[in-house]
Amino acid sequence: MTNQEHSGTAALKVKPFRNFIAARFFLTMAIQMQAVAVGWQVYQLTKDPFALGIIGISEAIPFISLVLFAGYWADIYKRKQIILRSVTLFSLCAALLLFFAVKPNLLPQNNPQWIFYLVIGITGIARALAGPAVQSMLPQLFKRELYANGAAWNSTVWQIASVSGPAVGGLIYGFYGKEVTYTVCMILVVLSLFFFSRLPDFPASNSKREGIFISLKQGLNFVFKQKIVLSALTLDLFAVLFGGAVSMLPVFANDILHTGAEGLGILRAAPSIGAVITSIYITRHAPMRHSGKILLTFVALFGLSMIAFALSEIFWLSFVILLLSGAFDAVSVLIRSTIMQLFTPDEMRGRVSSVNSVFIGSSNELGAFESGLAAKTFGLVYSVIIGGCMTLGVVATALRFAPKLRKLHLEDHVS
Repeated sequence: MTNQEHSGTAALKVKPFRNFIAARFFLTMAIQMQAVAVGWQVYQLTKDPFALGIIGISEAIPFISLVLFAGYWADIYKRKQIILRSVTLFSLCAALLLFFAVKPNLLPQNNPQWIFYLVIGITGIARALAGPAVQSMLPQLFKRELYANGAAWNSTVWQIASVSGPAVGGLIYGFYGKEVTYTVCMILVVLSLFFFSRLPDFPASNSKREGIFISLKQGLNFVFKQKIVLSALTLDLFAVLFGGAVSMLPVFANDILHTGAEGLGILRAAPSIGAVITSIYITRHAPMRHSGKILLTFVALFGLSMIAFALSEIFWLSFVILLLSGAFDAVSVLIRSTIMQLFTPDEMRGRVSSVNSVFIGSSNELGAFESGLAAKTFGLVYSVIIGGCMTLGVVATALRFAPKLRKLHLEDHVS
């Protein structure tokens, strides 16, 4: 292995990778800004935490319905073309939100939030189509020795966008209104489209075009036979499903911490600030030894941080707790993404990535629905405490029933 490959910036020396992370940065920032704006707007319209849960399920249903098929398409068609079409669909969603912000009189007088559910549903379709293609294209941009470094930088840039998006979105919404917020979202999506268009147009990875259901079955079989992959995905699925509180932040910000859209943006940015700091550190110090134990430890810490957040009634303390939760989650994301890259052959990356998306990508939206339903049933604070406790239970289960994951050392699988 060369000195360049040992460098913490080795992946950044690859030009296509730089274009890739630039495109992801702008798209992620736009999506995060949109999420803050839509969440705040819908809560102000309804004053109902369950309405925030409906936002999540509106995106999850089309996402889950399509993402496995999108994984098949990502293996047999050119991934760049799938990405470009998907990002174009994102831009149409941003345009619709901007249109209704400029023309609010065209919103239905009764239940205007249903327009937002519809637009977010279209966003779910775009995410389903783009996700497997984007994730499976990443390892094509550099050689195997750079996977961990590339995954760390990809995660870092994504987290920086996740910091910038909510904070900028909340501040713009608070000071300039929803019209300007959605305009900026549109500009960012167009920038993302530009950088994605500069990626190499790699040929399809799998020239064998089996029937779609046979092909999907192969992807599912691969995941379920790879016990380490399955254990990592299952762990993150339930941790995110039960442990996340991000979807309820508009309620915490408005009703408990008594802040406005600006404060909501800062709270939404807090997990990603912690994740950025951690991700920058692990670009040079990736947890390649004792990776499984580290993964389980940090998922447990994430669950504890959610319990602490639920009990806090002080804005700055809530901010610090969310920052720590992001730091803990960043380690989990890096280890899981490295596992996916190292254990998956290129010709199956699309399908395996789509299975990963069902496990992880949809869990955020399903988690939002679960959080909204739990908040309506048990009350806001108790629902988040219960979720944190469930996350700890998931970690305890993995310790007992996933010995291969517990004993995993990623460095044994790099060469």
